[in-house]
Amino acid sequence: MAFAQGSRSALRYIAESTFGVTPTTPTFAELPVKTHSLSLSKERLEGADIQADRMPRVDRHGNRSASGSIEVDLREGDYDEFLESAMFSSFPTSGEMKIGTTPKFLSIEDAALDISQFRLFKGMAVSTASFSIAPNQMVNTTFEMVGKDMTQSASTASTGGAPTAITGNPPFDSYNGSIFEGGVATADLLGIVTSLEFSVSNSLAAIFAVGSDSAPQLEFGRAVVEGTMSVYYEDATLINKFLNETETELQVSVASPGGTDAYTFFFPRIKINGSNVPLANPQSRIIELPFVSLYDSVEGSNLVLTRA
Repeated sequence: MAFAQGSRSALRYIAESTFGVTPTTPTFAELPVKTHSLSLSKERLEGADIQADRMPRVDRHGNRSASGSIEVDLREGDYDEFLESAMFSSFPTSGEMKIGTTPKFLSIEDAALDISQFRLFKGMAVSTASFSIAPNQMVNTTFEMVGKDMTQSASTASTGGAPTAITGNPPFDSYNGSIFEGGVATADLLGIVTSLEFSVSNSLAAIFAVGSDSAPQLEFGRAVVEGTMSVYYEDATLINKFLNETETELQVSVASPGGTDAYTFFFPRIKINGSNVPLANPQSRIIELPFVSLYDSVEGSNLVLTRA
C-alpha cells in the first residue's frame, strides 16, 4: 500500500470568473510552494435533548468553509494572482498596483500525485498576505486563504489536466534590493535594518444563508497594512518620529540575484506606533518599530506594489 508523500505533492490554481465556480475547461498553473495547510472545516450541530441515560443521540454537520495558509518564497510572476487577490486589485500595464475594491477568487487543487488523489478548493481568496525580509533567508511570504468549499476528486485525474509550468524565476532574497525611509533621496536604511515584516489584511470570512451549507459569498473588511521594522540603535531619529507622532514614508525593494526581477513595496504614509529598545544580551541593541500604513491622498492608496 502506498501512502502520499510531500515530495510528490503539487499545488495548482486558476482564477475564477464566478465565485466558487471553477472554469469549465480549466488549465491550472503550477504554484511553487514550501508548505500549505488548506483544509475544509464543518460546524457541528449537536442535539440538545436530555436523556435519562445521559448519552447524546444527534450530531450533524453544519456550515462548510475552506481555509488554510500557503507559505512560499516570493519571486516574480508565479504569485501575481495571489498578490492581486490580497490587494483586491490587478497589475496594470505600468506594473504599479494599488489597494482596490474588487475581490479576486481562485480555485486551488492539492494534488497527491503518487496516489492520484486530488482535493479541489473553490472560492478561495487571500485574507492576509504576510511578508518577512531578514538576513540569511528568502523573502518569506504567507497567504492566509479563506474560501467556499472543497471537493475530493471522484476519479484519479486532475480537474485541470496538464498544468502550466512554473516560471523558473529565482526567489527574492534579502541581499538584493533597498530600503528607504522618509523619501528615497534622504534616508537609506539598508545598512541598519535587521528585519522587516509587514502584512495586508482583508478580514475575509464566509457568510451563510438558509438553504445551503456552503457560503454564497465572502464578506471582507478594510485593507489594513501594518508591520514591524527592527533596526540597529545608532541614534534617536526614528524614536523621535514615534515620540512626536511624525508621519513618514517607507519603500522597500526586493530582487533576485542580478536584479533582473524586482518588486517594490511603497508605504506612502506610515505612522510609527512604538520604539521599544530592549537590552536583550551583550550584543547590539535593536529598536523595534511597529507601524501602520494609512491612506495617502497623492497615491490614492496605503500601499503601492510595483513590478519591475
